[in-house]
Amino acid sequence: MAPSLDFSAFQSPDREASVYEAIREDIISGRLPANARLIVADLAEQHGTSTNPVREALQQLRGEGFVTMAQNRGARVRPIDEDFIRDIYEIEVLIEPALTRWFVGIATDADIETLEALHAEMLRLNYSDPLRHTVLDTQFHHTMYERHYNRHAVDLWWKHREILRAISRRHRTSLGRQAAVMREHGEVIEAIKAHDEQAAAAIIARHVEGSGRHIIEQMRAARRTLPKDKVD
Repeated sequence: MAPSLDFSAFQSPDREASVYEAIREDIISGRLPANARLIVADLAEQHGTSTNPVREALQQLRGEGFVTMAQNRGARVRPIDEDFIRDIYEIEVLIEPALTRWFVGIATDADIETLEALHAEMLRLNYSDPLRHTVLDTQFHHTMYERHYNRHAVDLWWKHREILRAISRRHRTSLGRQAAVMREHGEVIEAIKAHDEQAAAAIIARHVEGSGRHIIEQMRAARRTLPKDKVD
């Protein structure tokens, strides 16, 4: 039986829900649509806070690429498009293999048993419960990354995973991608058991790139099905 996932484990002890996180989630989910104007006073009223936390949140979101600011136009939501996703997964292709390579060197028998249990449960579900699959998949990667000494890298991985997870919820996962995910999870477990750092890192790089490319493909396919008057 796969261990249960406590999502609080992914957040630093001093990190609480904030205006920044609420606005970011509204952007990711589409509740704040692309190019929507972000008015500080309105957001402060909506979130029951003063204007300073909203201004700080918008500056942070600007730094992360979610918000654009232009003179005389104020802050606006940046479209979450194919370029945005590409930028994220290209960064993850650098981060996750490095985290994986380190994990191979410290992985215990208990770690491997946990990965195998999570993998077995995902195989059993076979995507019949997408939400449960997402939880198990997140725990699979978290098991490998959670103890890494570079907390900035781990936190960036988690933020990017949240973004990709939220966007992928809008699109179906193809049967081909489902099979690839399961195959790659099995392959990385075998590489870890063999203490092969380079092989494990290469598999994770392929895994991350494949997931990113799949989201982009699904976004493009969804756009092609829109009526012409709905396409920007």
